[in-house]
Amino acid sequence: MTEILATIFFLIAVIDPLGSVPVYLEATKEFDDFHKKKIAIRAAGIAFLILLFFIVIGQLILEGMDVSLDAFQISGGVILFLFALTMIFGDGKPEREKSNITDYKHVTIFPVAIPSIASPGAIMAVVLMTDNHIYTIQQQALTTVLVLVVVALTAGILLVASRVQRRIGDYGITVISKIMGLILASYAVQSILSGINDYFFQH
Repeated sequence: MTEILATIFFLIAVIDPLGSVPVYLEATKEFDDFHKKKIAIRAAGIAFLILLFFIVIGQLILEGMDVSLDAFQISGGVILFLFALTMIFGDGKPEREKSNITDYKHVTIFPVAIPSIASPGAIMAVVLMTDNHIYTIQQQALTTVLVLVVVALTAGILLVASRVQRRIGDYGITVISKIMGLILASYAVQSILSGINDYFFQH
């Protein structure tokens, strides 16, 4: 149970549901309430399918390129760490992604589904968390279900996004995103250290 809670908490950190609220509100400001809800549900569904694709295919692509597990752990950890640094020291996920909105007619996929929900960090994280050499099929299936739970939670938060923003405010959301970045950075460093340790131990 503790492991499940830890996985959920980590997925919340890497997907950052609250960080998607200002992006979603900015992207849907020209739509009525009905279409806003439709965009939230569709964006969450598309984001889950993107993450599911990388859960199933991501490692096969890397292995087809003859990338070792150790190299993948180290490189994945570095990418996650750099992503975490942008969350901690950058303008913040909301501001960065809001500034990328140029077409309000096609906001479901970009920027709400990707990169706001299915971010590069989230994609790399789910690939690392479902590694065939480390985790059993049952563990990978459980992780996939937990990804679905967190994405569904994100959809629920987006459906009440206006109320969330009124209660917490943009400043509060930015602070939470930076805390999530710190947690993600810790996981990234652990992944790098594990990859280095395994490489030298096996060689």
